[in-house]
Amino acid sequence: LLRVPAPCVSSRSCHSADATPPAAITTRTPAATKRPEPAAHYVIVRRDLPLGFLAAQVVHAAGESSPGGLAHDTRAVVLSVEGERALREVHERLRVAGIEHVLICEPDAPWCGEATAIGVSPRVRREEVRRLLSSLPLLR
Repeated sequence: LLRVPAPCVSSRSCHSADATPPAAITTRTPAATKRPEPAAHYVIVRRDLPLGFLAAQVVHAAGESSPGGLAHDTRAVVLSVEGERALREVHERLRVAGIEHVLICEPDAPWCGEATAIGVSPRVRREEVRRLLSSLPLLR
């Protein structure tokens, strides 16, 4: 449903003292003109990482998993897990489901190859991703 103001049908100005303001009317939007749902770009990160490093891993995962040229209304969703083991479990669930994603592993010390984040390729149809990730909290 789309709420639009009712047009002023009186010959009087809608701003005159004796005019009542136009009421809102409700109209149905035809299915053909319905706006498409925006894409969602999911990133999952370990919350046991130091804050600055965590931020860098979110950016890294988002960049590595994006094809570029995303629509301006793409939604960014950052979820979190306790540690590396939980992150690798999410990676495995996504892999088995065939959902395109990138597992980010930090080669430098002190992380020495540990998994730090996952970037899921942006998608408009996100039901399957929601089903797999719905138990994960937003990063706070």
